[in-house]
Amino acid sequence: MRGGRGRCLLTKLLLIATLTCVTAPAQTDGNAELDARVDRSIERGLEYLASRQRANGAYTGGHGESAAIAALAGMAFLAKGYLPGEGQYGENINRALDHVLSCADNSGYFGAKENGQMYAHSIATLFLSEVSGMVDATRQAKIDAALAKAVKIILDAQAVKKSENYQGGWRYTPHSSDSDMSCSGWALMALRSCRLNGGAVPPKAISDAVAYVKRHHNKDTGSFGYQDPNGNAPTLTGAGMLCLELCGQHNDPATLRAAGYLMKNFRELPHNARCFYGLYYSAQGLFQLGGDSWKTFSTWMYETFIPLQKGDGSWDKGEEGSSAYQTAMCILAFTVPYRQLPIYQRDETVDEDKRTASDR
Repeated sequence: MRGGRGRCLLTKLLLIATLTCVTAPAQTDGNAELDARVDRSIERGLEYLASRQRANGAYTGGHGESAAIAALAGMAFLAKGYLPGEGQYGENINRALDHVLSCADNSGYFGAKENGQMYAHSIATLFLSEVSGMVDATRQAKIDAALAKAVKIILDAQAVKKSENYQGGWRYTPHSSDSDMSCSGWALMALRSCRLNGGAVPPKAISDAVAYVKRHHNKDTGSFGYQDPNGNAPTLTGAGMLCLELCGQHNDPATLRAAGYLMKNFRELPHNARCFYGLYYSAQGLFQLGGDSWKTFSTWMYETFIPLQKGDGSWDKGEEGSSAYQTAMCILAFTVPYRQLPIYQRDETVDEDKRTASDR
């Protein structure tokens, strides 16, 4: 990841300077009491993640030894403004990073030990890209070497010969000849982060992935489907919306239709088998939209999910058999307004009023 390293490091240094000054930014529209509850809830969740981390950086529970859970937990710490090697959770982040790096095989693939192989690989790649530039020189050298291999694997998997419907996307393994929206969402975010970080990601890889996402959008309902446009789930709709927003598709009719669909259906999320997955993507996507849509959703999210937090600080509805996974995903949803992870920065040059779905 040498290309653009100077620009990347300057950006990261400015970000780190900001992080050291961050306490508890406003999460809601002037509700100081709720802001305090949100901040405390996030901190309790991070305390839980730290307490459940093993000495090697892995976690207990489902997929706990995979790169994915450690990567998501690492991003949760970063999302609140904690830094690798510094402060309260600095060593937790370093241990998560070291474990993720240890999961790669000789080819640089992070998913060899997982059933959802490309999920783990893409999430690990995303984490490494996001933490790059914030670590010591030894770890940075390891990240640079790992990311070069990881990006190649994602690009090669996208280039596998596929039918038109699946072209541009990703599936469970690097050699899959089909694709799905869920796996493609993580892969696209990893590539987008690496490209922003100066990595050698061809623009065509991003544009092909965006075209894939759009082919899975249902113009009638506004939703996104799993392997075709006919699905009707808020979980994947948030994923589709976020992917388009992060790839510059601001004010695109597909993102606005998706926002309209989510605003009608987000209250179904607590009853969905992929509750925290859906919460993560819906929060990230609607934050990109901003305006009244985000205010309405975020207030509901905090008031609904804070009471679901358990006494030990975790969230656990059985999803993926991993309380660490669910807790990390909830924290990543809650911390969107902190704007600490570079990949999720909102483009403030876009007219927020036009991004609001209330008039659609």
